[in-house]
Amino acid sequence: MEVEIRLEPGRKEPRAVIYAGADTPELQELVQRLSGVFLGPVPAFQGERAVLLEPGEVYRFYTDGKGVSAQTEAGVYAVRLRLYELEERLGRRGFLRVSHRKITALDLSLTGTIRMTLGDGAAVCYVSRRYVKKIKKALGL
Repeated sequence: MEVEIRLEPGRKEPRAVIYAGADTPELQELVQRLSGVFLGPVPAFQGERAVLLEPGEVYRFYTDGKGVSAQTEAGVYAVRLRLYELEERLGRRGFLRVSHRKITALDLSLTGTIRMTLGDGAAVCYVSRRYVKKIKKALGL
């Protein structure tokens, strides 16, 4: 497959154009994957109930031993996406394994990690050592 990138100063959203000789299942999968990268709502489940969560509603996504969960003000939901898939999908919206939009406090006094207080203060999480540099850069610290 041939890949070409053209930079256009001032363009806010990327645009992908695919030239192909025929419509194939592989081509349709590529289109779906590219389209899914910038989708907003994340499908989530609370028991048998399915909901769509807007990224701004989510305090954090985290692994809980059984899979990935999303914590919101309304409760905790199961998410059938992996963390790396969420990062690909929401990365342009500030998602860095811990969304920085709902952070209310940061404790940088711990060596090699960051303690984050989320939302109303009830949720606390610690940043994995391998993501500290990335999160500090994204938050301008």
